[in-house]
Amino acid sequence: MLAALLHVQSHAGEVIAHPSVDLSPDEIRDVFLGEKQLAGNLKLVPVDNSAIRSEFLSKVLQTDERKYAARWTKKSFREGLAAPVVKGSDAEVKAFVKSTPGAVGYVSGPSSGMKVLENF
Repeated sequence: MLAALLHVQSHAGEVIAHPSVDLSPDEIRDVFLGEKQLAGNLKLVPVDNSAIRSEFLSKVLQTDERKYAARWTKKSFREGLAAPVVKGSDAEVKAFVKSTPGAVGYVSGPSSGMKVLENF
C-alpha cells in the first residue's frame, strides 16, 4: 500500500497558471526555457518551485539543474531575459500564480481552485 501511495505521489506534479493563461504542453516547455514570453498581449511570468524543481526539469523539460542554469545564464546575457522567479514551496507558488496575471508555475500536488495546464 505504501509503495502504491509513493508511486502516485511521484507522478502528482501539476503545472498551474493564472486564469488568464492558456498554454499547450509544448508552450509550457518554451516558457520555462525562455523561448516564449507572450501569450497574445499577455506577458508570461514563469515561476520555479525549488521544492520540486529537479523533478519538473527532468520530467517536463528533459534537462537537469546544471543545464537549466547554464541556459538561463546565456539567455540573460544574450537576450536580457531574467530567469524564472524562484519560490520555495507549493504554497508560495500558488499564491504567486493566483496574484500575478500571466504567471505559470508548478506544484507537487492537487491544486484545487487553480487552473491546471498539465500533469507530470
